Amino acid sequence: MKVMRWFIFCCFLLNVAQAVAAEPRQQPTPQEKAQTVYIFHQPIVMLQAKFGLTTPQERVLRIRNILRSLDEADLQHPLTVTPVQRYNQQGRQITLNGKPVMLLTEADLDEGDDLTLDQATQRVVTRMEAQRISLRDQYNHRYLLFAAIKTAAGLALLALLIFAAYRSWVRVQRYYQRVLTVKRGLIPKSWRRFLGNIEARLYGIVMLLCSVIACYLWLGWVFSLFPWTRVWGESLGEWTMRVVQGISLSIVSAMPGLCIVLLIFIITSVIINLVKVLLNQVESGRMSIPGIHPDTVGATRKLISVVIWLFALSAAYPFLPGANSLAFKGVSVFFGLMLTLGSAGVMNHAMSGLVLIYSRALRKGDVIRIADNEGQVSEIGMLATKIITRENYIVTVPNAVVVSGKITNLSAQHPAGGVNLTVGVTIGYDTPWRQVHAMLELAAHRAPGIDPEQPPLVRQLSLMDWYIAYELQVRLFPGGSLAEARNALYSNIQDVFNEFGVQIMSPNFVLQPDKNIVVDKAHWYTAPAVPPEHQGRDKPAVPGD
Repeated sequence: MKVMRWFIFCCFLLNVAQAVAAEPRQQPTPQEKAQTVYIFHQPIVMLQAKFGLTTPQERVLRIRNILRSLDEADLQHPLTVTPVQRYNQQGRQITLNGKPVMLLTEADLDEGDDLTLDQATQRVVTRMEAQRISLRDQYNHRYLLFAAIKTAAGLALLALLIFAAYRSWVRVQRYYQRVLTVKRGLIPKSWRRFLGNIEARLYGIVMLLCSVIACYLWLGWVFSLFPWTRVWGESLGEWTMRVVQGISLSIVSAMPGLCIVLLIFIITSVIINLVKVLLNQVESGRMSIPGIHPDTVGATRKLISVVIWLFALSAAYPFLPGANSLAFKGVSVFFGLMLTLGSAGVMNHAMSGLVLIYSRALRKGDVIRIADNEGQVSEIGMLATKIITRENYIVTVPNAVVVSGKITNLSAQHPAGGVNLTVGVTIGYDTPWRQVHAMLELAAHRAPGIDPEQPPLVRQLSLMDWYIAYELQVRLFPGGSLAEARNALYSNIQDVFNEFGVQIMSPNFVLQPDKNIVVDKAHWYTAPAVPPEHQGRDKPAVPGD
């Protein structure tokens, strides 16, 4: 019996809510919370009369204690109302099986309800009677057995629905696998590398969500069948409705802002396309804009696009859903901190890259010399410049290093692609300088890869203690290899000077030798060297053969 009374107490638990009169209010205030009687989380009556030192809150607690003392036998009898005279005013006593449950007086009425004492009492009795009948039916053994049968049937139906959803997902997956095998479908084949079987995955997610919703609905329905869990079922339903209502209101309230964001992005896209068309005209040479060179159009286009998009994001940010929430502010602070900590070196290299591009110190395809690196520029990025050396190596030089050092552009003066090549040689004072000039020019004419339309240029750089320093400058054919041309030119210089018996003063000599140190033509192809006319027929001699 004590256990039964405990169950009855749990089901008839009275909660305190706000009230100022006999009729419950939809939105009570916290100050009036202790004046309302609840049964099964349903508002029954709101008390406001004070009898002596007894406040409405104490009356609610007294009613709770009375309901706690009720047993199952009491629930079999209907509620009755008896007119009484209490505290010098008319009242109505509500009893259950002869036990007084609640007293309503005229002081509990609210003028705004426009009800008489009998009308207000009848409404209270109707609410309490509905709860009493519901509780009585639920404690019936036949009702509990029927509820258990309905629970088992609902569980079987839920399992069947989940199994059907799983089987349908398997079939959809197999179908789209066959579609991919024959290379069909609405999604382009190039996207499949990233998306894969996206249709089956989306269908699986939808089936999973439907299964979760079905389990949730089944659980709330089962809770509502039994008296001890009925409150949980009602709470689940109310929570679901609140969530759905909140999501719906959020979506509806966010639609105007999203429309404005979409309009801003559309206008931004149109502006960027117009700027792109204008800069394409400058790049092709059909239009000239002061301050914009065709070589810098690519970087200018990127900079303008970034500035326009940043302005668009700044304008659209206030209209994004949740832009004023703490989560958005926290993410903004996080990304700002990351950008501050990691952009010091990156911004230095990026700004150096812009300096290289807009100063036009070098371009893609130029042959340059930076410190001890010489080669062709293959890429000028925002952070680094890549050079292909004569060994066919790719050297990556940070832009900040490029800007801080000396850049020698060997092909800047020749847009067609030809590169100037200079080589140096030291000859003694006993050789006429006119002869040296002629021999260097002859070596330049013999060397392959030299542009004959550009006459070779010979300069005397300095008069040293033991020799004179000469410099030969030639123009290479466009696209020619600098390393191969330099190798061929050095080889022909040696041949020409040996042919005419002129000594090259390297290394230095302390004493003048008795005769010029040269290589006779007869010994030019000493083994294992092979003359050009015999190459391919005679193998080089190998020592020891």
